[in-house]
Amino acid sequence: MQIDAELGEETAEAGAAPVRSLRDTAYEVLKQRIIMCVFRPGEALSEAQVASSLGLGRTPVRQAFDRLMRDGLVEVLPRKGIIVRPISADEVRHMVEVRLLNEGFCARLAAERADGATLAALADNVRRGGQAAAERDVAAAMALDRAFHATISAAAGNPVLGDILKNLHERAQRVWFVSLRDAGHHARVVDEHAAIVSALTARDGDGAEEATRAHILSFAANITRQL
Repeated sequence: MQIDAELGEETAEAGAAPVRSLRDTAYEVLKQRIIMCVFRPGEALSEAQVASSLGLGRTPVRQAFDRLMRDGLVEVLPRKGIIVRPISADEVRHMVEVRLLNEGFCARLAAERADGATLAALADNVRRGGQAAAERDVAAAMALDRAFHATISAAAGNPVLGDILKNLHERAQRVWFVSLRDAGHHARVVDEHAAIVSALTARDGDGAEEATRAHILSFAANITRQL
């Protein structure tokens, strides 16, 4: 099935429990298509057409749309129905404000607490990010970017802060995709990540926070140019 290919799911063996519910399958596929801008910001979506394209019934698709609405990825407008929520300058500004406050502090903590294995994983992430940038592989770059920030979040050793950043990063994925389509910014992200890793390795809390804030501001400037 097409949805299996998109999710990379393995089919459950005969008699085994399903890998995921139809509702969850619909949710994950739709979320991925919105994040990757297959469904463009402002595009109207038909419940019936989406259900048909996924080979699913309308009930799990309707339930998936309810979850996506709570995620802030779709909205219902009078006479238009369900649309992909547009990306606004205000939304980007709000994300950047929260990221500057929380991720800078997270990097400072990680500079104190990250172990050698974490630092090695981050360095490897930067190396693979360089390969993705050279190949213009936006999907791989997005996955590496999420892993990079999740690793630093875990290294900070503060689960409350980690939950805040996890929610923020999930909301920001669609905006990251738009930003990473710019080839120049794609390469800059790798350099900015390398600067963060350098500061973390040196146990330089001030430098790690400064490099993280510079990375976030660079993202903000790039996405603002594209909106």
